[in-house]
Parts: sequence; structure tokens; C-alpha cells
Amino acid sequence: MRLKNIGVFVLVFLIIWSCKKDDDSPGTIVPPRSIIEVAAENDAELREFLSTHFFNYEDFQDPLEGFDFKIQFDTIAGENEDKTSILNSGSLPGVEFGMEKITVASAGFGVSDEEVAEHTFYYLIARQGTSENTPTIGDNVVLRYEGSLLDGTLFDASSNQPVTFNLSGVVQGFGNGVEYFKSGTDLIVNGDGTVSYSDYGIGAIFIPSGLAYFNRGSGSSIPAYAPLIFKVDIFTFEEDTDFDGDGIPSILEDIDGDGNLNNDNTDGDPLANHNDTDDDGDGIPTREEIILDDEGNFVGFKDSDGDGTPDHLDRDS
Repeated sequence: MRLKNIGVFVLVFLIIWSCKKDDDSPGTIVPPRSIIEVAAENDAELREFLSTHFFNYEDFQDPLEGFDFKIQFDTIAGENEDKTSILNSGSLPGVEFGMEKITVASAGFGVSDEEVAEHTFYYLIARQGTSENTPTIGDNVVLRYEGSLLDGTLFDASSNQPVTFNLSGVVQGFGNGVEYFKSGTDLIVNGDGTVSYSDYGIGAIFIPSGLAYFNRGSGSSIPAYAPLIFKVDIFTFEEDTDFDGDGIPSILEDIDGDGNLNNDNTDGDPLANHNDTDDDGDGIPTREEIILDDEGNFVGFKDSDGDGTPDHLDRDS
């Protein structure tokens, strides 16, 4: 499963290992490219795909008996030259299409010169789910997905059965994209012991490399700097997931509010706050430095010394 993030040690190793040597000259290491240049390049590639391809929206508008409600992409050409492009699909009945810009710093990719660039991902919702809310980047989500390159090369897919993972543990663009989808409402237990869902969200997320694997790529199937497409079916999610069980819903541990839980680490140990039961490293569990009700549910934060920093983030409170 290629969606999972890589640990800090492994990440540093891969960055060093994957750097190419210039003309095979000994000792010459080519650093990652400018994230500003790559962001512009990737966005042009994504918009080219979105403007020259359409999805099977007519199947969703008037589904025939037996339709599997799966998204299919095709090129706008020949007998399909009158189709509405994905880029313009927001004008179609029942379809949502949008974009989001995420600011990314170069340090996370091993670029020596500090750069900051906006990376744009796009999302297509062919059918919105019927749940009241959408998941957050900190929630556990039950879904089905399929990942491919822009040329259609499939690099990863879940089975037909639902898979579960936390959205903070996958590439950022995927996690942030899923936040726009409502899930289904009904769990169906089939006669063969499998489960299925009804009225779930169906769509796709189009991600630049700066919100995925950037210069690292992944294995032999995802090249460096490659934009990615993920088709998704969002079945259900655990609202206000507390990933580390420290009493705080994980979404509230996004201290800087940038939609990335993995760069919030108050005590500087190997664990980000959403995966750390002692966020400030003072030896007192986070659960003992926040306000919980009698049933152990989160109520609020404490600030014992009144310095504006919550106790669970304040070593000297």
C-alpha cells in the first residue's frame, strides 16, 4: 500500500539514496529540484489532463441497472469531442469540482535552499455521500481507492473490500482531498460475510508531486515529480478520531492549522503530537493535562499558569 507516510529515518535515507549523480561522476549528487518550478510544472500537467479528459458523468446521471458506480476517464476526441471536461464538470447536475492550494516548504524534501510554494490539488465528486459531515485529516476513514499516473498506469489499488486508515498517515494531498467527501450512511452485511455500503461519496483527487512523493517517487512505478490520480469511494469515518488515545481529537493537534498533522511536534521527539501521549515531553501524560468529562471525553484545554500555552504543550506549567 503506497499511501502510507515514511518514517523520519527512512525518509532521510531515501532522499540521500535516491539523489542521482550528475553524469555518473563520483561524488556529484544532484539535489532535488526547486519546489517552485515543480509546482508550476505539475499544475500545468494536471490542468492539461483535466481539460482534455472527461469522466462517465452520463452513467451517474442516469444509472442503468447493474451500473457499478465506478469512475472511468477518457479523452475528449472523436465521438467524445462534445463531452464536458473534468475541469468544467462542476457545471453538470450533481457534480462538484474544486481545487485547494496548500503551502509547502522545501525543507521536507531535502532542498538546501529554503523555498515555499503553493501546490494545488483538484477534487471531483461524482456523487456526494449522504452523511452530515466530512472527515478531517485526523480521522480514521473506511474507503476504497485506486491510484494511477496521468497516463493511466495503475500503481496501487485496494481490494473491493473496504480498507481503513488514518488520513494523517497517507500522502498529504490524498488526506486533504478526502476531507471534501461525505461518506455513506448504511452498512450492509452480505450473506457471504463481506460488508458493503450505500449512498457513499464517489470521486477522484488529482495531486501534484509536492503533496505526494516529490523527488523520491515510490518504488519502480511512481517516478520522481509525478502528479497522481486517486479514484476514491468514501464509505464511512470515525468522527473526532483520537489516534494516540491521549484524550484530544487528532484534528485539534494540528497546532499550526496547515492541514498537516505530521509537522506538529512540540517536544521534538520522533513522534508528532497526534501520535504522542505526552506532547510536551514533561513526563505527565497529556490526558492528565487537559479537561475530560466523567466518561473520558475531551472538554477543553487547561492553562494553569495563564501564559497562553495549554498545559499539555507547556513543560513548565
